[in-house]
Amino acid sequence: MRFFQHFGGYILFLSTVFSKPEKWKILWKQIIIEANNIGVGSFNIISLISGFTGAVSTIQIGYQLVSGLVPEYLIGRIVRDSNILEFSPTITCLVLAGKVGSNISSEIGTMKVTEQVDALEIMGVNSSSYVALAKIIAGFFTIPALVVYAMMLSLLGGAVSGHLSGIISVDFFVKGLRSDFETYSVIFCMVKAFTFAFLITSVSSYQGYRTEGGALEVGESSTKAVVYSCMAIIFFDYIISQLMLFR
Repeated sequence: MRFFQHFGGYILFLSTVFSKPEKWKILWKQIIIEANNIGVGSFNIISLISGFTGAVSTIQIGYQLVSGLVPEYLIGRIVRDSNILEFSPTITCLVLAGKVGSNISSEIGTMKVTEQVDALEIMGVNSSSYVALAKIIAGFFTIPALVVYAMMLSLLGGAVSGHLSGIISVDFFVKGLRSDFETYSVIFCMVKAFTFAFLITSVSSYQGYRTEGGALEVGESSTKAVVYSCMAIIFFDYIISQLMLFR
């Protein structure tokens, strides 16, 4: 029953968030600030994780496939598909759920417990839209951009790793990247990226907005935001894969 209670509250929260803003100028300014916080603030950690993800996947796949019976370039092809279809969108968004989601929840939760949200309500401002709409819109554009960056960097990391370890040359790796490439894989990746971006920002905003109490409750809401965002990402990862890959 608690699941349906929270799910209903989440839907009602979204219905109030997506309303006409009080002032468009303030909204655009907030979107730019939040895009900088989400995108630029996550650039370094995404660079590190995506580069090593591609490098490790090349080593592990090469360890299993290097033999005289399997063409060497297939390593690049498998690394390409695994990173585009799964590693880049899912791992990137799971990391962002921990970093971005906790920041969003703690920021809104602090505003709630310090009665800043109540002050907005007294002034006649739609508080849920004011504190969450800019974050959701900014995340909807910046997180997919980070996924595209992670996708490219993971393939680059795979090529460098294969060359340095002697598993596969750069020429053969690039041949594998170009072998039987389907643009549908990128479309699938971006559908997941936009879906996960919305889940991270909206779930975290909801958890922060329903915070009651003090500093301890803000920490609890931040933890719940990360946990529930990750669970939603994993669940919708399965749903999207089932619907789009077996069409």
